This record gives sequence, structure tokens and C-alpha cells, in this order.
Amino acid sequence: MNRIATLPMYNVSPALAAEWRAWLGNVLSLAGAHASIVEPDDDLHALWRRSDLLISQTCGYPLVNGLQQKVQLIATPQFDVPGCAGAEYSSVLITRADAPFDTLAACRGARAAYNQDDSNSGMNVFRHAVAPLAQNERFFAEVIRTGSHLGSLRAVADNLADVAAIDCVTFAFVRDELPELAERVREIGRTASSPGLPLIAAHDVPQDVIESLRAALDEAVAASPERAARLRLKGFASLSFDDYTRITELENKARALGYPRLA
Repeated sequence: MNRIATLPMYNVSPALAAEWRAWLGNVLSLAGAHASIVEPDDDLHALWRRSDLLISQTCGYPLVNGLQQKVQLIATPQFDVPGCAGAEYSSVLITRADAPFDTLAACRGARAAYNQDDSNSGMNVFRHAVAPLAQNERFFAEVIRTGSHLGSLRAVADNLADVAAIDCVTFAFVRDELPELAERVREIGRTASSPGLPLIAAHDVPQDVIESLRAALDEAVAASPERAARLRLKGFASLSFDDYTRITELENKARALGYPRLA
């Protein structure tokens, strides 16, 4: 079987996407793995479920909501980013640079933006942060779905929304790659942390290939410290599916507080 490889999650600029693609090629070479590196399309759920998937990256929320029956975990990146600790990450709560909001609590009645309904960093942890403030009531005057973290950042910067939760790794890359956009917003808080976005493979990829990929991930970091620094990679951790139940716990806490969705 000719397998595929792709990294769809942190391509905030064409230059960074090219860097990730080159790094992925290095990993495949070091692992002795044969796969075609492909560009991700819009249907990530279909991509993650492909039987020929050798390596890709997913969000933890779809992972714990059905995807884990279709894939196996390879490793979880550890990023050199504020808001990350080991293999865990959090989201940055942002507003416009000139907005009057200094805390999430002050955003009652404001406009919220989020990326996708199945996003942990843009929706799930945001919902968890708002839940104790909402007190079983609607918290925001309006909630808009933007389709991406970059879309949420731009919605806030362009005064189409007032607050959003942005994956801290994405936000660090935006500071690196799109500083003009980063300067138009400011941080007003952080969300709870949870396990980061894991690298996955199709369920039937042999275990020896998985082990070769894990070794190659660390080798690629050590082989090119400059590239690793640009990608903010410190290393990788091997997590289990049980570790990702933290994401479900955050969802359940929000629901228990009478706040099942961003509103």
C-alpha cells in the first residue's frame, strides 16, 4: 500500500507550511518509511480516517469523540511555547489591542469568535472557561464560527468579534510569522491545559513502523536544531488514549455547570 503523510494543523503561513513539509520528509527518511507527502484538504475528518494514513496530526477533541477507534497514537509534540508544559498546551484568550476588556469575566455581553465546533483549543476549553461565569445563562451577545484560529484572530482584530480562544502554539507561530496581526490583539487570560495535538497513524500500520516513526521524530529534532527551533519543537511524548480523557472532563464540567455550548 502506498501510504500518505501530511501535517495540517500549524501552517499559519506558506513559509511555515514549507518548513513543516521539509521536516516531515526528514522524519520519513530517517524512519525508512515510504509515503507520499500530500497537501491536506478541507475534509480533515475524512483524512484522519483514511486507511492509507501513515502519519498526520489531529485535534484531541475529535480524537476522544470517535476517531480513537480508527487510529493509533504515534506521539505528541512538546513545544517551546508559553502556555505549553511538557506535552500539554492551553489556549490564549485574546481581545483587540484597544478593547476595554481586561478579563474574560468583563466580556459578558460581548461578541465571541471560535474556529470549529470540534476544536478543543478554540471551543472546548473556551466553553470550560466561560461556564462558571455564565451561571446557567447566555454569556455572550453573539457567537460566530470562523473556520480557523487565523479566522478568529482576524475577526477580533477587525472588530467583528471581541474575544476568542487561540491555541497557544498557533498564537506563538502568529507572533513569529504574522507579527502585524499579533500586534492588533492582546492577551487577557489563559484556559485550562490539556494534552496537545497528537500525531496519528491508521489503525493497521504495523507496530514496528510506529516505533521507527517515534525514533525518527526525536532524531529529526536532534539532527537539525535550527529547524527544530523555528518549529518550536523540544521533543515528543508517548501518551495513551486515557491521557486524552482530560478533554472529555473539561467538556463534562462545562455541561455540569449548565453551559453545554458557547452562547
